[in-house]
Amino acid sequence: MKFIRNTARNFGVAGELFAFFWGHKRWWLLPMLFTLFLLGALIVLAQSSAIAPFIYTLF
Repeated sequence: MKFIRNTARNFGVAGELFAFFWGHKRWWLLPMLFTLFLLGALIVLAQSSAIAPFIYTLF
């Protein structure tokens, strides 16, 4: 548990979220949150970039 508390202090909100999931045995939700974060980042980056036409072919 000491490792989780230190991680929470070092990484702020992300660390607290990780500590909450690990402490409440919800660690299986982390891959879903990671995937949602990647999808959100892809959408934000694709709005004003040259890769936008290639994103449309994925969906």
